[in-house]
Amino acid sequence: MKTFVSAKATKLELSNIKSIPIRTFWITSIAFFICFFSWFGIVPFMPDVVKELGLTPTQKWNSVILAVTGTVFARLLIGKLCDKYGPRLCYTYLLVLGAIPVILLGFVQTPLQFLSCRLFIGFIGASFVITQFHTSIMFAPNIIGTANATSAGWGNLGGGANRLGMPLIAAAVVSFGIADDVAWRYSMIIAGVICFAMGIIYYFYTQDTPEGNFAQLKKEGKMPLLKKDEVSFLNTLKDYRVWILFFIYAACFGIELTVYGTMDDYLQNRFGLNRITAGNLVLSFALMNIFARTLGGYFGDLFGKLKGLRGRVFFLSLILAAEGIMLSIFSVTTSLVLGMLFLIAFSLTVQMAEGATFSVVPFINRKAIGSISGIVGAGGNVGAFLAAMLLKSKSAIAESSAIEANKAMGEEAIQAAQATAAASAVSSGYFLIGGVVIVSAVLALAIKFATADEKASVKELQGELRLSGADK
Repeated sequence: MKTFVSAKATKLELSNIKSIPIRTFWITSIAFFICFFSWFGIVPFMPDVVKELGLTPTQKWNSVILAVTGTVFARLLIGKLCDKYGPRLCYTYLLVLGAIPVILLGFVQTPLQFLSCRLFIGFIGASFVITQFHTSIMFAPNIIGTANATSAGWGNLGGGANRLGMPLIAAAVVSFGIADDVAWRYSMIIAGVICFAMGIIYYFYTQDTPEGNFAQLKKEGKMPLLKKDEVSFLNTLKDYRVWILFFIYAACFGIELTVYGTMDDYLQNRFGLNRITAGNLVLSFALMNIFARTLGGYFGDLFGKLKGLRGRVFFLSLILAAEGIMLSIFSVTTSLVLGMLFLIAFSLTVQMAEGATFSVVPFINRKAIGSISGIVGAGGNVGAFLAAMLLKSKSAIAESSAIEANKAMGEEAIQAAQATAAASAVSSGYFLIGGVVIVSAVLALAIKFATADEKASVKELQGELRLSGADK
């Protein structure tokens, strides 16, 4: 076997697109953005969909749950596929095949067809795992956390950008003479075509590693992992650290999804804001992904340089604790000004925690980065599902009681009582969730690394830096 020498990037030089790692960083970030944009692309049009297809409230909620459920299974599967076939082919197939249900959503005629498309569209949420895998094998240990966090954060922007972008696409469609009430269909078709085109671009303009594609390297005997060195998926499942990170990602990304998904109504009920103002505030917090997640990865790398792998874990624990405290305090705040301050602090810390999580993931087992990324990524969706179910159940009970207690009053009084009850229920739910996040911070400290792993990390970093210096 020939000696394998890595050429991973040691700096995130965004303008150096001639560099294979940097070019891959840009393409995988854009691909993730497009997937996120399409995944939640239907959300701005839900009032039109409900009206045209006659969706019941239950069917509407089920469509949201199905989209998240599909992602859980896809993320678990795609990680192992990345380990075996490489991120380039996995992303290509995910984008090309994932474009199909996005396009078909523009042709649905029944609630069942709509729900089915939402389920399969959720599969493109697995793009997060491939993005993290691809950046993990393109960048050296000194910058891997920053690269992972930045690519993920910029990709996540697609989930907020579609609230502005999809209506703009619809407006452009209407300008060509298409009826306004069916513009959402054409908008989804266009989003699907963009996904398909991105799959073609990914195939021709990226490669699996800085040295070449998996198939080529295996043929030449240059793969860093030989068949006998590969870790079985079962052995990955047995590593307790993977499941701690699964729980941690549920406590950061999962909670972020749930909080932002329920925040519009909460701000209206708790602080009396109108829907447009509340929606714009939530969108602005989502846009913090431009820099907040990167900060988490950056400080993860910084603590890694100072204290090794244990330092990365310590920072992860620290930022998780801060996230839980900020959410808990926000939940009991009745002042709008103080509420916004703590909500901003929560947005910052939760996104930093996400970045810090994936500054640790690549070091758990270098032979199974894809599988581990898939399991941990799925944890985020599981956390979102469980937190949403908690808030939904608490709110439903409180609202029903409020309606029953005020049924003799006028409609306006009933609505006011219902809003107050909903705000109180969600507030207590946020406080409880904040406590769970703090527990995850303590649990993070249980992640241990063998001395050999610490030494291997230092050795790899020194090797990459020497190689980088020799290239200058």
